[in-house]
Amino acid sequence: MNRLWATIKFIWKHPLAKNKRIVAYKNFFKWQLTQKIWPKPVIYPLVEDSVLMIEKGMTGATGNIYTGLLEFEDMAFVLHVLRPGDLFGDVGANIGVYTILASKNAAASVISIEPIPSTLEKIKQNVLLNNVSELVTILPYVVGSGNEKQSSVWFTQNLDTINHVVGFEELIDKKMMIEIPVKTLDELFAEKEPVIMKMDIEGFEWPALNGAKKILNSSYIKALVIELNGSGNRYGFSDDEIHKLLLSYNFKPFRYDPFSRQLLPLFRFGNMNTIYIKDVNWVNDRIKTAKEFRVLKQNV
Repeated sequence: MNRLWATIKFIWKHPLAKNKRIVAYKNFFKWQLTQKIWPKPVIYPLVEDSVLMIEKGMTGATGNIYTGLLEFEDMAFVLHVLRPGDLFGDVGANIGVYTILASKNAAASVISIEPIPSTLEKIKQNVLLNNVSELVTILPYVVGSGNEKQSSVWFTQNLDTINHVVGFEELIDKKMMIEIPVKTLDELFAEKEPVIMKMDIEGFEWPALNGAKKILNSSYIKALVIELNGSGNRYGFSDDEIHKLLLSYNFKPFRYDPFSRQLLPLFRFGNMNTIYIKDVNWVNDRIKTAKEFRVLKQNV
């Protein structure tokens, strides 16, 4: 009951869903009823002609059913900034929501990185459903610093959106883990130039960013959408360290208001995703000239 009430309150406050609350709650209750009667994967519309294959237990993905775009500010930022011919890096792709938005809706190329084999299959399904195979490259790795003593790490595989590299002091049954090879982002993006990267890797951001020095130092990357929620503490890394590292590469933190298309400067990172921008003028030019997208029966 607590979880149900929390979801209802979340939808009520969601910046996109609150403009269409009847539609959002209808979507929510329809999904709950459908899964009780017919608990099978379902193809749902995402934005305009993009779709997602979603099934019970995908807590992150199902949020897009209710609200249109679960991470509204960040997903709209990606839609408004990317153009055909750009390269987007989806690091920690899960089932590929950002991958589909970037490729199907924005017509950009994508390198989609996700470690867990079962989740990789779901990304592949969504890529095929959206007919964007020629735009998307899917890579099965954990991203690290390149200084790891081992060439692979243990990774949880039954925690949906919060699967992560197993910390040294975590007590987890080996049946619940899988061994995954480690690569650096500079290796995986060798000779490629991502315009935006999204990073959602549950606390392993510090090693990942230290393995992306070439990318972060380059002029071609304009923005990074990164989740900083304290999860790095399990590995001995702090969000403040990550913030200072990004500042040293001339990235600055912002929020994005998709309705007014305004970048709102921040003094530090937010509670969840934060948009770090390296070239504000370039990004502003893109968002001002971006087309509108139709989602949850409204234009954004």
